[in-house]
Amino acid sequence: MSKPINLNADLGESFGAWTMGEDDALLDIVASANIACGFHAGDPPVMRRTLRLARERGVSIGAHVAYPDLQGFGRRRMEMTPDELEAAILYQIGALAGLAAAEGLRVTHVKPHGALNNAACADLEIARTVCRAIAALDRSLILLAPALSKLSEAGREAGLPVVEEIFADRAYLDDGQLVPRSQAGALIHGAEASLAHVRRILEEGALVSISGRRLSTQAGSLCVHGDNREAVATARRLREGLVEMGYTIASLPTLIGSDKA
Repeated sequence: MSKPINLNADLGESFGAWTMGEDDALLDIVASANIACGFHAGDPPVMRRTLRLARERGVSIGAHVAYPDLQGFGRRRMEMTPDELEAAILYQIGALAGLAAAEGLRVTHVKPHGALNNAACADLEIARTVCRAIAALDRSLILLAPALSKLSEAGREAGLPVVEEIFADRAYLDDGQLVPRSQAGALIHGAEASLAHVRRILEEGALVSISGRRLSTQAGSLCVHGDNREAVATARRLREGLVEMGYTIASLPTLIGSDKA
């Protein structure tokens, strides 16, 4: 019997006249889309267009929430009070939810982006703030959180449905955190290398760090970064490889057994 697994990508990251990524092509491959909500990337027309494309493909949608850092693409950590951060997250989910409703869609998951995601993975209090915001709006929203993170821990603590993900194109440190982009070896280049990385994790049931340390995990989702130039080729090869390994590609709501998309 095949086992379901989710394949997701960060999309809708164009802004005004500036285009990033190949959303049309990726939406033909992935099962769930994390859509930028205007704080690190994206704008209302881009968000709406991405929603429409996702609807055409039957792809489930999530809010890709971030620090308010357009210039830094959300990759710079910001000091915000819990109230400020909670309000910022609610604002972003609400913006996407409103546009989605106009298109006959429903936001079904939330995934933090960039520096916010990294901070929430390592800092339990920030993770709790993120989860508190999500729960205040809708406790049925799925939290898409990195495997073995404080964020996934806080999500379960808050009673949210949690799906843990691994990154197909990123390397890991010995503590399960991502290798910082400023360090050599942080990015995994090439579709075959990414598939080999994912295959090893799934077959061993463990994250394998850059130094070879194994951290036991059972992830339910794989992420491809949409801003990666190799994203389309990587996502396509991952999907092919996962099917060859006996997996079926499922949306996040289908994965947890509550398909409301």
